[in-house]
Amino acid sequence: MKINARPACPSLGCLLAAAALTAAAAAAAAADPGGPPQEIAHATSGEPGDPGAGAPFTVEDLVLLDRVSDPQLSPDGRYVAYVERETDMQANRGRNGLWLIDLAHGGAPQRLTEAKDGDTSPRWAPGSRTLYFLSNRSGSAQVWRVTVPDGAPQRVSDYPLDVGSLEVSPRGDRLALSMEVFPDCADLACTRNRLDARAKQPATGRLYDRLFVRHWDTWSNGTRSHLFSTALNADGTAGPAVDVSRGFDADIPSKPFGGDEDYAFSPDGRQLVFSARIAGRTEPWSTNFDLYSVPADGSAAPADLTAGNPAWDAQPVFLPDGDLAWLAQDRPGFEADRFHINVRNARSGAVRELTRSWNRSVSRLGVMPDGRHLLAAVDELGQHTLYSIDVRSGAPQRLVGSGEVTDFSAAHGWIVYGLQGLGAPADLYLIGARGGTPRRLTEANHEVLAARGMSDFEQFSFKGWNDDTVYGYVVKPYGFAPGKRFPVAFLVHGGPQGSFGNEWTYRWNAQVFAGHGYGIVMIDFHGSTGYGQAFTDSISRDWGGKPLVDLQKGLAAALAKYPWLDGERVCALGASYGGFMMNWIEGNWPERFRCIVNHDGVFDQRMMYYATEELWFTEWEMGGPQYLNPQGYEQANPLDFVAKWRTPMLVIHSEQDFRIPYSQGIGAFTALQRRGIESRLLVFPDENHWVLKPANSVEWYHTVLEWLDAHLKN
Repeated sequence: MKINARPACPSLGCLLAAAALTAAAAAAAAADPGGPPQEIAHATSGEPGDPGAGAPFTVEDLVLLDRVSDPQLSPDGRYVAYVERETDMQANRGRNGLWLIDLAHGGAPQRLTEAKDGDTSPRWAPGSRTLYFLSNRSGSAQVWRVTVPDGAPQRVSDYPLDVGSLEVSPRGDRLALSMEVFPDCADLACTRNRLDARAKQPATGRLYDRLFVRHWDTWSNGTRSHLFSTALNADGTAGPAVDVSRGFDADIPSKPFGGDEDYAFSPDGRQLVFSARIAGRTEPWSTNFDLYSVPADGSAAPADLTAGNPAWDAQPVFLPDGDLAWLAQDRPGFEADRFHINVRNARSGAVRELTRSWNRSVSRLGVMPDGRHLLAAVDELGQHTLYSIDVRSGAPQRLVGSGEVTDFSAAHGWIVYGLQGLGAPADLYLIGARGGTPRRLTEANHEVLAARGMSDFEQFSFKGWNDDTVYGYVVKPYGFAPGKRFPVAFLVHGGPQGSFGNEWTYRWNAQVFAGHGYGIVMIDFHGSTGYGQAFTDSISRDWGGKPLVDLQKGLAAALAKYPWLDGERVCALGASYGGFMMNWIEGNWPERFRCIVNHDGVFDQRMMYYATEELWFTEWEMGGPQYLNPQGYEQANPLDFVAKWRTPMLVIHSEQDFRIPYSQGIGAFTALQRRGIESRLLVFPDENHWVLKPANSVEWYHTVLEWLDAHLKN
């Protein structure tokens, strides 16, 4: 392995990491799963369909894959702890366990805890020998610890409520953690007693006086996720939990997807900084998150550090000198605004906009231990890349440029990160702080993938709306052979500010469709992320305009460039915004497709506004509340074009989807049935906006593939 030139480092950590790289190179010098972004990336040694290339990849393979996540380097650079999820088909769920890689002794992964115990969130203590984590092994989610490499897990906390997230103080004497409590309760027991009393009541009604009444997939019960701090006792157990956000009518971390990236300890462990939205009744249409600083022991009230910014402030991280970096947006109410990096001087309080001139939106922020560089994950031209950002100048240096960086951790001059792509699920890689050739640390699914003929893929570009350059991907079908033509699955991403780039997904997996004999076409239309903020902004208030033009031109460009795609046999598929686009295509481009698959799609923009939960999204996208700007909601309302519908459609929706309620799917199905159009409806009573349970995922894929087969193959 060639490593970029750097100052000599005689410390134990550097020597251990160097030895690890040598061992890793010998054990697994595997190809980047993302593959080259501009050319065909071969995922197997033979062409798909060749006798030596293995069997086709199936949905049964997909749901049984182990999922690697949350890699954490120990402070001395010797160990990597991470989570690996296994699928229990009998229980119809995933089970998480912890794994460990000793970089000083060969780097072979070893199981640290059993997956049956639901262990997550590994976090190192400063000495690099104690690993804290969350576990359900006691019947509730509590903090546990284990001494590496072979100690037995020991319970740290015994609170009456589940612990939701975890961080360890840089001094190792204190933990920060989150629990859901009633804000007016004086202690944890109050919340526990109130919840238990409610559960015993025979009446089941819920009474509300403001929104949110429900969010994502959960009805509100009045609790808030609050940030707590606890000192560790001499025996290593957790002391009383102090609510450092007491009195806040806000969730810390934010719901539904926030985690420990929403808060951070200062380098001396004496302060905590967290991100919170205190919006009262305006919460469903507000994105005004601020950063608050509070003593770690809760001895004073939190102080607002970013009150001057009415938009989103997120993901605080401290540099070793005490300076604070975080992500900030500029436009209130716009969740897809560009996140740039700010840095606040610890002594003067002066704030620098470090990446104001960089036209990339940072999705995840980290810091190198030397304090001279930040780490930033960004969408970029169909990839999800990792950059190093110079703290003084703001200059970005790309470290990982192909595929999708899922998560990362840095210590002692090294970075461990998860990487996945269209060709393979996530595995862990190690790279130096200044870049260089990465080395693979895990091959979690080697046995399965080595026996499958994974399909090749390629990125292409074309002139879209207004002759702007637009990018897309094609994936070859299993069984590809020159001269043959194959039916096409035309996949449309959601968001709408998202991307169907070089990524691995368990909900719309291109390899499963390719394994079933379909060529795949995916277009990052206007509104997609990773092509500059102006490109992302361009979809707002124009859902049915520029994106539809891009999809039309993109499909035509793919058919012209790849003659093995059969343009007479094409089915369009999409979810969320992609599901809206399926309904929109049904009334505005129906002659192009033999069939359509609409998952959780918007059917009536008017009722969508009044039935969804995060109102800031619809208000920004459609130009304000529906009652103030009804025409904005009619500009792209699929309901208005039902008279033109004629293409067979499979409609899929879930009853626990509160983002796009299931009545939208029933409305589309009713329209199809009333007009006598061939249609089917698949409803999941126990899923949210995503289909997550393994058995349901299998049913989803089989239902979709049977629909495609009926219209494109038979």
